[in-house]
Amino acid sequence: MKNFALIGASGYIAPRHMKAIMETGNTLAAAYDPYDGVGIMDSYFPESSFFVEFERFDRHIEKLKRQQKAVDIVSICSPNYLHDSHIRFGLRSGMDVICEKPIVLNPWNIDALEQIQRETGNTIYSVLQLRLHNSIKELKQKIENGPKDKIYDIDLTYLTSRGKWYYTSWKGDITKSGGIATNIGVHFFDMLIWIFGELKSQTVNVHTHDRACGVMDLERARVRWFLSINDQCLPEAAVKAGKRTYRSIIIEGEELEFSEGFTDLHTATYQDILNGGGFNITDTRAAIEVVHQIRHAETVGLNGEYHPLAKLPLVEHPFQVL
Repeated sequence: MKNFALIGASGYIAPRHMKAIMETGNTLAAAYDPYDGVGIMDSYFPESSFFVEFERFDRHIEKLKRQQKAVDIVSICSPNYLHDSHIRFGLRSGMDVICEKPIVLNPWNIDALEQIQRETGNTIYSVLQLRLHNSIKELKQKIENGPKDKIYDIDLTYLTSRGKWYYTSWKGDITKSGGIATNIGVHFFDMLIWIFGELKSQTVNVHTHDRACGVMDLERARVRWFLSINDQCLPEAAVKAGKRTYRSIIIEGEELEFSEGFTDLHTATYQDILNGGGFNITDTRAAIEVVHQIRHAETVGLNGEYHPLAKLPLVEHPFQVL
C-alpha cells in the first residue's frame, strides 16, 4: 500500500484521482485546497487530513516523514499555472509525482523539472490517459502495421460547453490556463503525436477566447483541428440529443469510435504507474511544444486549408456584453 497526498482536492478532476487511489488499494494521507468544498472526500477517504493553507499542508507532509509515515506519491490537480511549483514541492519533499495535464505551460519548465528530477531521484508522471484507451491503442497498432509512407488525412473536433463562469475563473485567463488549445486540447495533440509522429509544421487559423483551430502536419498525418467551449458551435444532432460535449476524430473519412471507455482511465493510469510503467515528463514534451506554439502563433484567418467549423461566426467575449 502506498501513501498518497493530493493537491487540488476541490477541482473537477480530483474525484477521479481519489477513485484511482482507492481502487488501486492505496490510501490518501493528506489533501490540500484553498477552497474547502471537498465533501466528495467522504466518498473515498474521510479519514484523510485536509488543509486549506499550503504552509500547514507542507508541515504535515514533513511531520509524516519524521513519523516514518512518509507520503510516497503526491497527485497534482491544481490550476495549470501552479503545476510547475507543486511538482517542485513534491520532488523536494521526497515524493514521486502524478500530475494532471498539461504538466506545465512552457517547454523550458520541462527542462528545469527534469533537472530537479535527476537531483532528487524521484519521478514525475503525467496523466496521458488517452494512450491507455483501447480504441486508441488499437489505432496505434493499425497505423504501425500499415503503409509506412502513407500520410493520413484527419479531422479532430472537440467541443465541451462552458458557461460564463469559465471566463471569471483561472481557466479563462490565458496566462494561467494556457488558453483553449492547452486547457482542453493538449491530450488530443499528445495522442495524435504518439500515433502519427512528431510535428513538422502548423498554422493557426483562429484563436479567440472561446475557440481555436488550425492545421498541423505530423510525420504521418495532416490534421485539421477545431476546439471550442462555446455551445453555439455544437452540431445540431448533439444539441437535439441534449449533449453539451462533442468529440470526433475522422481518419481518412472514417470515424474513430472512442466515445466509451473514459471513466476508468485514471485508475488504469495509476495501476500502470504502480506496476512500474507510466508516462514520465519527457513523454509530455512534444505536446507541450505544440500548444506553446499555438498560443504564440499569428493567426492566418480563413486562408488556405482549415477545419470546416472554422467558418462559424465569431462571438464577443462575455465580459464585453455584460
